Amino acid sequence: MIQFEEYKQKLLALGPRLEELERGLGLAAAREELARLNAETMEDGYWNDLERSQAAQKAIRRLENVIGRHKALCDTKEDLSTLCEMALEEGDGSLLEEVEQGYNALEEKISSERLSTLLTGRYDSSAAIVSLHAGAGGTEAQDWVQMLSRMYTRWAERHGFACKMLDFLDGDEAGLKSASILIEGENAYGFLKGEHGVHRLVRISPFDSSGRRHTSFAAVEVQPDMELDGEVEIRDEDLKVDTFRAGGAGGQHVNKTESAIRIQHVPSGIVVACQNERSQHQNREVAMRMLKARLLKLKEEAFENEIAGIKGVQRAIEWGSQIRSYVFMPYTLAKDHRTGFEDGNIGAVMDGKLDGFVSAFLTCSATGQWAEK
Repeated sequence: MIQFEEYKQKLLALGPRLEELERGLGLAAAREELARLNAETMEDGYWNDLERSQAAQKAIRRLENVIGRHKALCDTKEDLSTLCEMALEEGDGSLLEEVEQGYNALEEKISSERLSTLLTGRYDSSAAIVSLHAGAGGTEAQDWVQMLSRMYTRWAERHGFACKMLDFLDGDEAGLKSASILIEGENAYGFLKGEHGVHRLVRISPFDSSGRRHTSFAAVEVQPDMELDGEVEIRDEDLKVDTFRAGGAGGQHVNKTESAIRIQHVPSGIVVACQNERSQHQNREVAMRMLKARLLKLKEEAFENEIAGIKGVQRAIEWGSQIRSYVFMPYTLAKDHRTGFEDGNIGAVMDGKLDGFVSAFLTCSATGQWAEK
């Protein structure tokens, strides 16, 4: 029964980590803020102010969520410790697998929560819009876009986030020329913002009858999904709106009506599109949210009115611009060139195992210690 004694000690060692996590999450201040907001809901006329009450309820849900997640971790630790005690008292070795699985899951969740303490950006708690664009490599690059689309979708599913394809453009022979995905969940943007950049693929091409090795590139853009408000002024006269029929699989409504929307913001040249909602009104609403997110990103980078400058900082989607390489042949390795983090299990990475890359990026961002070029 030595294994249960070892897990008791491991669980005991998690105590200081949970206390550190509580401080990092600012739970003492969060509890005070939650009590204040709950007290406000009891004030006369509180619910008459719709804007104020909606904002407060959103904050209450967020605070309850973060407090509840930490409590669940502490409860799980205590439950596993109790399970170890029971197994030792009763000499029941059949509980070992449950303890092992529970401990591994708990440790992973604690590590994931620790990452959230590194998210200090203004929009880090927002949902994320991930846009993918094929670069150098032709059909190979378009297939690479589809592979990346699946990778981020699987990452979202691993974290229990909702994922929706907003827009896509099919490739000439296979894959996708471009795609935009909405990933909804707390801190989705904060976790994914480090994915922004050029991603490089090296593999034996399935489209090459000679079986030669090919290198392909795709650009990943990540931006926060923001509610429409007055932070960015979008004038109707600055918009060029086109409607078109949605492509791809769908019912009669999708294929026979011009419900898809494409919006160009003339001053900046930004173009967004959405075709996956049922009505033109819904597609326009989603497209406007995408446009605002793009404009907010420009504003954050102080380039809103300097379009030439914006184009100057964009990286070509080709060799030498990559932030990360995914190698399938002659060896298997995914490596981030900014942080130095790498993972040899390329299959798991393509199946959404990205937390190591996310953690390395956030840690390097917080400490300013990046890999040597």
